[in-house]
Amino acid sequence: MALSLADIEALFARCGAAQYSGEPVTQLEHALQTAWLAEQAGADDELVTAALLHDLGHLLNDQGESPTLRGIDDLHQYFALPFLRGVFGARVLGAIQWHVDAKRYLCATRPDYWQALSADSKRSLELQGGIFSVERAHEFIAREHAADAVQVRLWDDLAKSPDLQTPPLAHYLARARSCMLAAA
Repeated sequence: MALSLADIEALFARCGAAQYSGEPVTQLEHALQTAWLAEQAGADDELVTAALLHDLGHLLNDQGESPTLRGIDDLHQYFALPFLRGVFGARVLGAIQWHVDAKRYLCATRPDYWQALSADSKRSLELQGGIFSVERAHEFIAREHAADAVQVRLWDDLAKSPDLQTPPLAHYLARARSCMLAAA
């Protein structure tokens, strides 16, 4: 079943106050901060929407607090896709789908990247397959929408500030509305 923007808003209202695993922000704060960082960088509506919704799978497949501590990879990057397919186009979906592999790519290609990751992000990295080899990193970045996923990932990493003020969810849902597929 595809989610409408009203469904997404309701999901954030119902689950957005949950703590973002191992971080000093809630799920909603993290989503809004990621979208805000995309907006501040001048990203278009599709990339801002991908930034807003990149972790929606955590809300749809709630595994409780810090599932990585229990050795669980919730596969959130894939979980949301069936709910968003038919609502948004390939660029939004691709950036969401590949944002976890983007972390694996960045660890392989930027020497200091791994050190800057939070403890939970390092744990999840291992559960998600670890750092890419040089060959896998080249294969990844050649994929369609991989560069967008890398950008979303970089904003994702920075979106963990407990006191950052952002526009409200309605602001970003309006941007999402502008890039919805006509059939949605």
